[in-house]
Amino acid sequence: MTDTVAARIAALSNDPGTSLLRRSLEVYYGDPERDARMDAFYSRFVSSGDLVFDIGSHVGDHIGSFRRLGARVVAVEPQPLCLRALRAIYGGDDQVTLVEAACGAVAGSVRFHVNSANPTVSTASSHFVRAAEGAGQVWDAEIEVPVVTVDALIDRYGVPAFTKIDVEGFEDAVLAGLSRPLPALSFEFTTIARAVAHRCLDRLTALGFGGFDVALGDDKSMTFQRWISADDMAAHLSGLPHDANSGDVYCVPGEAVT
Repeated sequence: MTDTVAARIAALSNDPGTSLLRRSLEVYYGDPERDARMDAFYSRFVSSGDLVFDIGSHVGDHIGSFRRLGARVVAVEPQPLCLRALRAIYGGDDQVTLVEAACGAVAGSVRFHVNSANPTVSTASSHFVRAAEGAGQVWDAEIEVPVVTVDALIDRYGVPAFTKIDVEGFEDAVLAGLSRPLPALSFEFTTIARAVAHRCLDRLTALGFGGFDVALGDDKSMTFQRWISADDMAAHLSGLPHDANSGDVYCVPGEAVT
């Protein structure tokens, strides 16, 4: 993290207007070892000069990794508070384009459920909110946000080398707005909404993706170290214990390696 970025993070952390993001900023910035692990992990998908879509950017730590790898980044984020942070951190970088929207199946708008105390789990999915009942989370506001499709992003910005999708139970809707295979992508899954992951796998299979692996939690380490089939991935996700909580499934076109 450069001195300039560090100063911007410190200013955001100390600003009462962005105080609700302080924990996220502390967790996701300022850890050189975590940054190095992220960069090494994503370097298998991202090279200098590549285009990357970061769908669900939150406070932008993945933008930072993709930029350190030399990629151009289109970052899609609907939350006004997170957008304020992203503008402060990356607004001066002409290789980062901020798109103020949610990603979904069709263009238009959607009601977005805001968790003010924990913005990282704010979501466009009412099903996700219901599935999380009893987990101590409170979605205390709703806002109307614009929706853009992945296809529309591709038409405007080009085909990304890698696409990261992390949208709290709305991943299947995002993939419904994609009609072509991409070189590689990831989508978040949660154990409280496994059906969403299964729908994602079905959609990706229909689009020509055939190889899958998964990294649990924030651990940037693949579970299988090879590309397995969608059926095998679905079975693996179904068998995970509830307290596995979440992770990211990584997907590439072609056949699985058995």
